[in-house]
This record gives sequence, structure tokens and C-alpha cells, in this order.
Amino acid sequence: MSSLDQNQRLHPSCRDKTTVSSDSSDTCELAKQPLQGLKLASHAVLEKAQERGRLKCSKCGGSRMFFCYTCCSLLGVSLQEIPLITLPVKIDIIKHPNETDGKSTAVHAKILAPSDVTIYTYPCIPDYEKDQVVLVFPGPGAVSVQDMMQCLRDRTKSRSHGSSYEPCIKRRKSEEVQGSTHTAENPESGNPDEAKGLESRVYPLQRVVFIDSTWNQTNKISTDERLQDLLRVELKMRKTCFWRHQKGKPDTYLATIEAIYYFLNDFQVHCLSQEYKGEYDNLLFFYSYLHSVVNKAKTAAGKC
Repeated sequence: MSSLDQNQRLHPSCRDKTTVSSDSSDTCELAKQPLQGLKLASHAVLEKAQERGRLKCSKCGGSRMFFCYTCCSLLGVSLQEIPLITLPVKIDIIKHPNETDGKSTAVHAKILAPSDVTIYTYPCIPDYEKDQVVLVFPGPGAVSVQDMMQCLRDRTKSRSHGSSYEPCIKRRKSEEVQGSTHTAENPESGNPDEAKGLESRVYPLQRVVFIDSTWNQTNKISTDERLQDLLRVELKMRKTCFWRHQKGKPDTYLATIEAIYYFLNDFQVHCLSQEYKGEYDNLLFFYSYLHSVVNKAKTAAGKC
């Protein structure tokens, strides 16, 4: 699959000066350890689809495996055979126009959470309400997921009082605990009262934006004036398990689907005050399978 291309877009949602070791044994060891213990739907359907081989997309005519990354549609796999996920917040992905669709993992999110994920190709960017949307991207003034909700509420209060917004001060741990007294409910439950409770806990957050591009191309999108006023959120230190590292790049450069997954993981714990129990693991349904396929191929070739 072209989605295995070594130039796959990585999401620069974390920063680190540590570079990936050039030692092949370290790379192999890294490849064997990640994605363990995830609560995933069975990959049997993908194994069968892989045995059948590529299919031609009826919409664009492209030769694809599992799904068409151009049309965001499944191929050789039915909607009933894959996990569909409901997210606690809407997600927008701004994709760089010069990157090939097949190199992006953003399509994984769109297929697995179709009601909650929207992909835009730059320069198409919606008009966002600045107090209701955050941009997951590192930089000066970026806050942690832990501090994100309080910062948004501070923004809303300051604007409602007609005062200029001042960057929020990171809270001490004791304050974080005191501010997390609610018990979050399952966002997929159908109880109206629970739905209202969830809505009150995530207020005023309505949407989370991710940039989907290589690191060298992020500047054009991240500096766009339509995103400048959004609160920036930086993920805690996470390491990618992308199967082909770009030489000399930090291992904290995450694939887009990894960035979304880790954000939601932190969001569940720090914003919904709920223990994470694998609710969004299936966002890595395709990614984890492709990782295992590549790892097996490397092992068979004697590269690991």
C-alpha cells in the first residue's frame, strides 16, 4: 500500500531535541514494543481483504487495499465489519495540498469516526469561533491538554467582560484535582442527562484542529491568519511507532492518527475526569494492522 510510504506525513504535536538512533537494533526494538495491550476489534476482516488483494475504487478508479484514501470509502471491507467510533468532541484535519493522500493516516480517522471527523484541504479552512476551538500544534504559548479547558474558559470570561485575553497560568496539581470533581459518563450512552453532563464538562470546547503535513510544510498552515487566534495545545511527550522513521528526525513526530488518539486519551483523563479504558483504541484499527504487517515483513527479510 502506498500508505506505507516512508514519507508519510507526521504530526509535529510534540517537541523534543532527542533524535532517533541510527542503530538498526534500536529501531527494530522500537517496532516490536508499541501498540501492545490495545482493545481492538478483530483484524480477521483485514487479513481476508489482504489475501484477496487490491481492488479498483468505483469512484476514482484507483487501485487500493482496505479503503480508498482519495474518496474516504471502504474497499473489500463492509461498514459492518469495522469498528465505528463516537468521539467526545468534533475533529477537523487541515491537510497540506501538496501531499499525496496515500501517505496520510488522517483518512483512518475519517473512516473510523465518520460523524465526528472532517478533512479539509488547505487553503480551505472554516471560520472558527476562537473561544470554542483549539489547535493541536506546538509553539510559544501552547498549553497542555490538562490546562486546555481552563484556558478556554478564561478566554470566554475575559471576552464576555470586554477585557483583553491574557495567557492562562498553569495550575498546580492540587488545583487540577479540585477542578475535576465530576465523574464523566460514557459519551456513547443514549441517556439525555448524561449527554448534557458531557456537554457541560467539555464546554466551551466544540472542535479540535489538527494539521496533516510533513514538518517542513507545517509552517504555511500553522501561520495562516485564520488559525492564529486559536488556543494551541501541545501533547505530552509521546513517541511514534511509525514503521519508517525519517533519519535525524525526533521520534516524537507523530503520525496524524497517533496525535488524534493520544489527544483523546489525555482528554478523557484530564478533561472528562474519567479513567481511560481503551474507548478510542480502535482509532488505531488500520494503523496497528499495517504496523504488524510491516514488522512481519521486516522480520522475514532479516531486517529485524
